[in-house]
Amino acid sequence: MEPVKSLVGAEFPLFAFSHCRDVVAAVSRAGGFGVLGGSSFTPELLEEELRWIDDHVDGKPYGVDILIPEHQALGADVDMDSLLQQIPQKHVDFAVDLLKKHDIPAKPEDVVASIPPTTLPEVGEALMDVAFRHPIRLIVNALGIAPPSMIERARRHGVPVGALVGAKEHAVRQVNAGVDLLVAQGGEAGGHCGEVSTMVLVPEVIRAIAPIRKVPVLAAGGIMTGAQMAGCMAMGAAGAWTGSVWLATSEAETSETFKEKMVAAGSRDTIRSKTRTGKPSRQLRSEWHDAWDGPQSPGALPMPMMAMISIPTFARIDRAADTGNEQAKRLVSYWVGQGVGLVESVRSATAVVQEFKQDFADAVESLMTTIES
Repeated sequence: MEPVKSLVGAEFPLFAFSHCRDVVAAVSRAGGFGVLGGSSFTPELLEEELRWIDDHVDGKPYGVDILIPEHQALGADVDMDSLLQQIPQKHVDFAVDLLKKHDIPAKPEDVVASIPPTTLPEVGEALMDVAFRHPIRLIVNALGIAPPSMIERARRHGVPVGALVGAKEHAVRQVNAGVDLLVAQGGEAGGHCGEVSTMVLVPEVIRAIAPIRKVPVLAAGGIMTGAQMAGCMAMGAAGAWTGSVWLATSEAETSETFKEKMVAAGSRDTIRSKTRTGKPSRQLRSEWHDAWDGPQSPGALPMPMMAMISIPTFARIDRAADTGNEQAKRLVSYWVGQGVGLVESVRSATAVVQEFKQDFADAVESLMTTIES
């Protein structure tokens, strides 16, 4: 636990990625390390969120995750008008028709975002401007090598840089680029992930980077209990990076309908699909995926155009579902990992941290007993 504590100040190396400020603050206050998903906000909104966290985290450490893709099907001088022109009418019509089939009224302008996607490089730079104005203890990038500007700016502010990787060759590139912390995210994970399982990926990454430089590696993907966390640390991980477990907390940003679907779901009810962001990401399977991945679909658009359709469309789906539209509930989905099968109820974020700690301690004690016997 010491490498992570000395690097970012976490008392217990349980990292909680969440788009909800309440979860981030609660986890950090309870001794873990909350990480706010900053790319779900505009720079103005991120400023509000981080200011709130500063006021509610009781001085405990926290971090920010910003998604700046290394590869994106856009030119350097892209603007909102050009992005809108790249969205074919057939995709807009398909989204509108899908909503109508599920009793959700919609017009073409209702299913296309009117603000720039937060994955654009210039938006990422603006989000970093905000993040570094606050006492963050870690900044993390996903979907490729951490940008040189992130590493340079983080060095100036004395903030460690983390990166998510899904393959050992990605880990080697990240370490050579200068990151301070790696998150080895297995294919069980929710959101953008690779295809290698956590059980294989974690030791593979640790072994691959050992000759280059000593960098702490967090295990991620399907981790929902303290016993799993202990198992990963027995393999050499310095801690656990978790996301899905926090979606079923009372504080989470997820809709009530989705929380109900999480409790009811099994580990085989997720799917890796491009039909939310344009890149493969693991989500809870719903009739959205059956339609967009089906034979009548126009196909997923590249990032970020696909998100420009899915973000406003899912907002309408969630509103309709939470007001009792049974047909809309069949479309409800969100990013979640295969660990969803271990979700049995909705709990508070603080309770989840405490359960992780106890479960972790019990698992370690059990292992020690096995050795002694």
